[in-house]
Amino acid sequence: MTTWYTADLHFGHTNILTYASRPWPDVETMNAGLVQRWNAVVASEDTVWVLGDVSLTPAKLAPVAELNGHKILVAGNHDSCWSGHRRHAGQVQRYVDAGFAHVHSSGVVRDHRIGDHLVTLAHFPYHGDHTAQDRYADRRPEDDGRPLLCGHVHDAWQVHDRQINVGVDVWDWTPVPEETVLKLVEAAARPAPR
Repeated sequence: MTTWYTADLHFGHTNILTYASRPWPDVETMNAGLVQRWNAVVASEDTVWVLGDVSLTPAKLAPVAELNGHKILVAGNHDSCWSGHRRHAGQVQRYVDAGFAHVHSSGVVRDHRIGDHLVTLAHFPYHGDHTAQDRYADRRPEDDGRPLLCGHVHDAWQVHDRQINVGVDVWDWTPVPEETVLKLVEAAARPAPR
């Protein structure tokens, strides 16, 4: 069994094709391509942590049922089950029905262990964004000095200080295995040279 991490699938989101320079001609082909790439590496007994932005609306969640593995969602700003979403009340069950085993609607999971390291999982980075503004500042996880696995920034960066972006846009549209993440976490946890 392997644990994987990913974010920012954006199933059914037409504008993401241009916005994040995705290599598919239309949203249906993108959805199928994301499912194919996921299932090429994730086995049915594996666990996948999805760090937000599965789709812009629960009506577009159908591809989740096609994805291999035990799926856990840490909700992002585009997920209607996220506690910061204006329509979040009663939405978690829709994500469970779509195929998630568990949903963290707060958008943050602290004290997650990867190897010997405790990390924070969240959709938002501690700081930084993929736009000129640092949006959602009041919803970001508190920077407690630990490495952070996040999404949200699309293709702006893969690693920034102690922040590791596991979003599909910087990982060849594929989930990232824990072994790869552990190497990045270990590098991020090392003190900076003086």
